[in-house]
Amino acid sequence: MEKIPITRQGLEKLREELTRLEKEERPKNLKAIEEARGHGDLSENAEYHAAKDRQSFLEGRINELKSVLGRSEVIEVEDGPPERAVFGRTILLYNVDTDEEVSYQLVGPYESDPEKGKISVTSPLGQALIGREVGDEVKARTPGGIQTYEILEIR
Repeated sequence: MEKIPITRQGLEKLREELTRLEKEERPKNLKAIEEARGHGDLSENAEYHAAKDRQSFLEGRINELKSVLGRSEVIEVEDGPPERAVFGRTILLYNVDTDEEVSYQLVGPYESDPEKGKISVTSPLGQALIGREVGDEVKARTPGGIQTYEILEIR
């Protein structure tokens, strides 16, 4: 079973989501199913089918979170000098193609959120950055094509 790298904060967020789903969302949805059953014929009951679909989604997400939490390995962000791009570090990049600067923190796949400046170490750009140093030029295949970046800063 392959371990999943995650930050301590990412692990806590997943635990909070699991608790919320099990203690709040699941009971609320079970109540909705009971209420929909009380409306009669289930074959034409849209509320019942929607609640059953929601139940299926919730159970799938709960099982996924339990699996991820069981396989997660917290990687502590090093406090030493940021010489190389490693898990947990934030990298300031210059996009050579678009003439823009962008900053990303390297995190695990289950806490990745590019819109909030967090990319997975398993993403194409994340893989290209691991082990690199300030001044290095990296190329990564993105949905928009191959992008070229220069590493400006690692913190």
